[in-house]
Amino acid sequence: MRRLVLALQFLTRLPLPAVRADAEDFAKSMCWFPLAGLAVGAAVAGAWWLGSGLGDPWLAALLGLAAWTGMTGALHLDGLGDVADGAGAAHEDRARLSAVMADPHVGSFAVVAIVLQLIAKLVLLHALAPGAVWALLLVAPLARIAPLGWTLALPPLHEGLGSRFRSAVTWWHVGFWGLLAATLGLLVAPPLLALFLAVPLWGYWLRRRIGGISGDGHGAGIEVVETVLLLALVTIR
Repeated sequence: MRRLVLALQFLTRLPLPAVRADAEDFAKSMCWFPLAGLAVGAAVAGAWWLGSGLGDPWLAALLGLAAWTGMTGALHLDGLGDVADGAGAAHEDRARLSAVMADPHVGSFAVVAIVLQLIAKLVLLHALAPGAVWALLLVAPLARIAPLGWTLALPPLHEGLGSRFRSAVTWWHVGFWGLLAATLGLLVAPPLLALFLAVPLWGYWLRRRIGGISGDGHGAGIEVVETVLLLALVTIR
């Protein structure tokens, strides 16, 4: 349970008590990321359902988006902005790319990427079918399975958050969560199986454009996968 609490503390803004933990505990908390994502999904789906019950799809979308950013503290949006700045400003210069991504200042590419991501989520939440609350509940936890696969499949860009989890995750964990994701997708909403296309495509893009995985790559990827899953729910009937 300690590692689940650590995952919740890292991925959400829930007011949780402090726990005694070491570096190994923190690394192994990654295996609980999907369950931590369930807390995010519950907040988003609950807020969206509340807005839908008031009869206004735009209010539902706005409440859902507010819950999404509030529960995560915009953690993954920060990663998306850093990756956008690095990929947009550095081009093929890997040394400059790392420097740009590590720069705490926000560039124009980051601003554009974050704004477009928020608009995309708002529009897609508005377009969801009225009965999609259970599918929406699963979007966040399914997206948080992805970092387990990226951690194992991609080389770390540097010693940091992206590499710290590598020794704690195995392909058994990926297989377990992947099988659960496939089962839930088939039972609840088959469009959510787009997860299995989005995750390797983002990994491929990171490998080709960035060179590997980092904490920013994980955060940006979670945002991208969430949007792809929302898009699949809206467009695939």
